[in-house]
Amino acid sequence: MVLPESDFCIQCSDIEILLPWLPILLLSMKNEHMKVTMITGASGGIGKAIADQLAGRKHDLLLIARSEETLQEQCKLLMQRHGISAHYIAADLSAPETALRVFTEVTLRGLEVEMLINNAGIGSGGDFTAIPLQSELNLIQLNISSLVALTHLFLPHMQSRRSGTVVNIASMTSFMPVPYMAVYAASKAFVRSFTQAITEECKPEGVHVLLFSPGLTKTNFNASAGIKGEKALRLRSDHNQAGNQTPEQVAIELIKALDDQRNFAISGRRNRIGAKLMALLPDSMIARNIASAYRKGLKL
Repeated sequence: MVLPESDFCIQCSDIEILLPWLPILLLSMKNEHMKVTMITGASGGIGKAIADQLAGRKHDLLLIARSEETLQEQCKLLMQRHGISAHYIAADLSAPETALRVFTEVTLRGLEVEMLINNAGIGSGGDFTAIPLQSELNLIQLNISSLVALTHLFLPHMQSRRSGTVVNIASMTSFMPVPYMAVYAASKAFVRSFTQAITEECKPEGVHVLLFSPGLTKTNFNASAGIKGEKALRLRSDHNQAGNQTPEQVAIELIKALDDQRNFAISGRRNRIGAKLMALLPDSMIARNIASAYRKGLKL
């Protein structure tokens, strides 16, 4: 549709054409160039704690998770408490097409992702062949494929404006093979290797990349992964063990790593010491000891 040069009158036929697109057009105009921090897996655990911390620093947020009702309430509370703009997209990133759908929705809303925090992830535990195949494939899609897709989709815009931040959440399991958590640990090892590689690619482009590795954290991770009881004890994933961090503690350490412009950080002093000790041992020895302890039903 082309408006007449002499005036701005719109014909009825033009209005009929515009009506279906009006909500998107109005939203895009309102949010044009609005910079946001996008957090996946934001409705609980570490993701929620990160959102709370950044909202306290007046970051406008875009939260991604599956539960629309939870996200609505979360955004409402964040806006009331901190006076920010909080947006959400209810999406299941364990589905292959979701990352592109999220990117398209962000573009239509006219939002500019200044910081991307790839936090969404799920675990699994137990005998590899006893875990349903589709469950493991969904884990790979969420922990690896969607993380890669979102990074690939949003990173070029950061590079073109020579500013922006990408944070990828790995795990202490990324430093070692973990029998009876084989696929989960391997997925986090991928995240570590991938993130360390793109960190160097992005340095000349003015984009900051942070690989952040929490240890065992008091979240619903175990429940979602089906790790509980004796299995949790054998995998050293029992939340009752001393030294576990809270999501809030992890989020505070992540923010500090961002403030310090770190490219890599491990959350928790005990975890940092553990990583240094593990670096001295062969992977084969670590895997053998983990497997032996699991089969014996002993704590590591």
